[in-house]
Amino acid sequence: MKTISNTTVDKACSCPACGLLCDDIVLAETSTFTTKNTCLKSISFFEKSFSAHSTSPQVAGKPTDLNVAIEAAADILRKSNQPLFAGLGTEVQGMRALMRLAEKTRATLDHMHSEATVRNTLAMQNSGWQTTTLTEVKNRADVIFAIGTDIASSHPRFFEKIVWNTDSLFNKPTPEVIYLGVATENTKAGISPDGKLPLVIPAETAKLPEIINALNALMSNKNPLVKKSGGDLIGGVAISSLNLILEKLKSAQYAVVVWSASNLKFAHAELTIQSITQLIARLNESNRVAGLPLNSGDGDSSVNNTSTWLSGYPTRNRFVNGHAEYDAYHFSSKHQLSNCDALLWVSTFNAHQPPDCNAPSVIIGHPNMQFDKVPDVFIPAGIPGVDHAGTMFRMDSSVAMPLKKLRESHLPSLSEIIGQIEAKLS
Repeated sequence: MKTISNTTVDKACSCPACGLLCDDIVLAETSTFTTKNTCLKSISFFEKSFSAHSTSPQVAGKPTDLNVAIEAAADILRKSNQPLFAGLGTEVQGMRALMRLAEKTRATLDHMHSEATVRNTLAMQNSGWQTTTLTEVKNRADVIFAIGTDIASSHPRFFEKIVWNTDSLFNKPTPEVIYLGVATENTKAGISPDGKLPLVIPAETAKLPEIINALNALMSNKNPLVKKSGGDLIGGVAISSLNLILEKLKSAQYAVVVWSASNLKFAHAELTIQSITQLIARLNESNRVAGLPLNSGDGDSSVNNTSTWLSGYPTRNRFVNGHAEYDAYHFSSKHQLSNCDALLWVSTFNAHQPPDCNAPSVIIGHPNMQFDKVPDVFIPAGIPGVDHAGTMFRMDSSVAMPLKKLRESHLPSLSEIIGQIEAKLS
């Protein structure tokens, strides 16, 4: 419970705290701030948003007015030949504005969570994939197979709203949940309302590539134990357990395989994702199985969709002479930070600090943002879905959800700030 001001009473809204974009959130203000249909993640988001202290733009750490900060930001970009636009924590309208400015300034664009996103992108670009939507999961899925993720940590209401929701079109049975590579203590969300326990198969994350490859081998009636020692274990998992997984997937009416690229933090994880999608494809030769990749947050799905329809490429793209180029390796922030001559960091949903950079920096973001190193320019922006309206894509990219303005705020939106910077460069 938190006391706030300037909120709208009993207003249902969409929550941008995760990729589910739950649109049944209700915020009400009487003597205290109360919520309905929220999770711990959404409560944290709204509490931090409504408690954000009013702050002024800064140039070299000193408060100033917006016009001076806009001119200082424009001057940095005007002098730059190779700027990096990173962070990109925004929604559709903000990203559209950033794309226009990037084309004008020949900037490279990279989202703060692209290390995870690019693992999915590389797998999809290489061999394609068969994925589903949240609505299809709610209406049809009778088996949920979660690989390396408990799902609920990143998307807290997934089971409540999607898996256990009995308001489905086809009267599906209570889904069975299978966890692979998830600690037992993190699987409570997979317990069905009638008390049915999930099937939990522990495994080390680093062993998942070997285990998924073994599942593919078993699907092809091959023995994954050939030339291996250690009994009947693959990556610490018994062959009998892997066969049990396949049996449950094959007997399902509509199985959904879920993974989180952000949890697969090992070398060449895109190959493991490709192995997951190959398993799905093989199962679909005789069954009905679909994939569901989880997003990482901070608007990554919205940013990459917007970038793709405007330039033909997801982020890790660059504009050169008005034309977009794409390089999933060289255009990463990790490589560009040592080469760029200006950094524009954007983080409007959360107060994520920018990376260390020796180039002049312009930071546009959450008013609660704190800095280890004082930026050249800081412009506090309105928080999407709180201070201004906007649009976001749900994690399955099939639905665009509206964000509502919930309070009056003097803070401009990111698209307004970027538009003013762009006007200075005309």
